[in-house]
Amino acid sequence: MNVRDFASRVTSIAALAEPVRRELYLYVVGQAAPVSREQAAAAVGVARHVAKFNLDKLEDENLLDVEYARPSGRGGPGAGRPAKLYKRSGREVEVSLPERRYDLAAQVMAQAITQAEEQAVPIADALRDAARDAGRTLAAEVQQKAGTRPSREGQIRAVQDVLTEQGYQPRAAEDGGLALANCPFHALAQAHSSLMCGVNLDLINSLVETAGPSDARAELSPSPGMCCVRITTA
Repeated sequence: MNVRDFASRVTSIAALAEPVRRELYLYVVGQAAPVSREQAAAAVGVARHVAKFNLDKLEDENLLDVEYARPSGRGGPGAGRPAKLYKRSGREVEVSLPERRYDLAAQVMAQAITQAEEQAVPIADALRDAARDAGRTLAAEVQQKAGTRPSREGQIRAVQDVLTEQGYQPRAAEDGGLALANCPFHALAQAHSSLMCGVNLDLINSLVETAGPSDARAELSPSPGMCCVRITTA
């Protein structure tokens, strides 16, 4: 997660700290159909202008979407302008400190389960393949950031940037590699260390092999408070 994305998420969550705004949000998302300002104001017990101000703030933060429609049964000349109606946004907002990426772990596991069922392969092999696929997907982002004909230092910086966005908190190591100060799958790794450390290793190794410097490799290096994987250079 980059700094701009992090700031946007925090701002969106902070918008719900105001009690009236929070009540309006919960009312809107709890309805089966989009609601008007008048409906929301009546439901929460505030004036229409108060509802309008706060609903529009929620729209600005992309927490609510809007659409325009005339009231049921009214149409044609003299029906007036369509009313602004509010509904739940399709945007997902999540903030975790430190950064966690359980969605990425879920995607890897879902792909592995599907492959194991469809191709009748051992789940361990399917999980390894899925983790390596995820690594190659991230490697494409590394290559895009590094540009054409990048230097070794440019490759390392691009790898570091992408791993930062995934929550690994990479730090430059003395050997020229990267130490990973955070595991984005922390709770899973605590409960299933061998499984998730294997996923981390396969994912990061695939990323490095595809888009990192030729002398870099991922290896297991468990350490308290750190990810179980680090990137080293020969």
